[in-house]
Amino acid sequence: MDSMKLTLAIAVGVIAVAAGTFVASAAQDKSQWDGVYTEAQAKRGEPMYQQFCSSCHGADMAGGEMAPGLNGGEFASNWNDLSLGQLFERIRTSMPQNNPGSLSRQQDADILSFILYKSTAPSGASELPTQTEMLNMIKYVGMKPEGK
Repeated sequence: MDSMKLTLAIAVGVIAVAAGTFVASAAQDKSQWDGVYTEAQAKRGEPMYQQFCSSCHGADMAGGEMAPGLNGGEFASNWNDLSLGQLFERIRTSMPQNNPGSLSRQQDADILSFILYKSTAPSGASELPTQTEMLNMIKYVGMKPEGK
């Protein structure tokens, strides 16, 4: 009887690991091209971007003397295959330059949504999360995949 319980426990463990691997794999396949923010969220982010970011990164996000552009080929290349969580944390901990970390997580997510919107990533039905762990499951893919 004990060996039967052990066998059942092992079988349940194997199924749980397989299911977890499938979920993690599916989550990692999600990118900004899958509509990970809402249009309303991007609209909330626009005035905050203009207030807190544009003086360094430019109104058109092309960058300036001291700050990189936030769209275009160089940005896409620099962030390609990293997670939105990594980009969010960069914004959250080091921006705005004159007062790093002063914005709320919601403000940071709204600004990131506006950046995604301006880079032509489509909006979707759900807001971009404010939790880094959730954002880590969304990959930044520099080039739009075919069919999206």
